[in-house]
Amino acid sequence: MVSFIEEYKPFLGLLIFGNIENLVLAAQGVIEGADPFIVAGASICLVILWQLIGVFGTKVAMKYSRHIEFIGGFAIFVLGILSMLPLIYYLI
Repeated sequence: MVSFIEEYKPFLGLLIFGNIENLVLAAQGVIEGADPFIVAGASICLVILWQLIGVFGTKVAMKYSRHIEFIGGFAIFVLGILSMLPLIYYLI
């Protein structure tokens, strides 16, 4: 079990920040007035797709874990800024 956890240790930050990204996207959907059923359906499809990529692509992606973590963190940063811009514009 410990060796299993050690394999995924480089992606731990991405997993944590991925959950934060989900919260940012949910907030952005609320602000934009998205249909929750469409968002839920798309979310389920993407989670299944991400699971398949994770299962079959992990071995290949291990050598690129630092790059993947940076890109994921940058995407979270950009999505966070994009989710706040309409609110800031509304407040000003």
